[in-house]
Amino acid sequence: MDFKLADIGREVLAIIDEALGLEGRALLFQPGTPLLGALPELDSMAAVGVLNLLEERFGFIIGDDEIDGTTFASVETLVAFVEGKLA
Repeated sequence: MDFKLADIGREVLAIIDEALGLEGRALLFQPGTPLLGALPELDSMAAVGVLNLLEERFGFIIGDDEIDGTTFASVETLVAFVEGKLA
């Protein structure tokens, strides 16, 4: 599956929206929008849901040692993580 950079960001926002049940609110997020600690819906279980959807949609596997809190610091850091996995 080939994704363009802008498409990756849009898809990541769609995944966040779906996993957290934000009913479209995530689609308005900007790159600097904080995630972990800023969204009450994003707890540890929801983060696992986001990661599972990322793996499913983008076709990669995420190792336990690849994830820490900084991955979910903002939209930008999460998109950068996905871009790194796809590179």
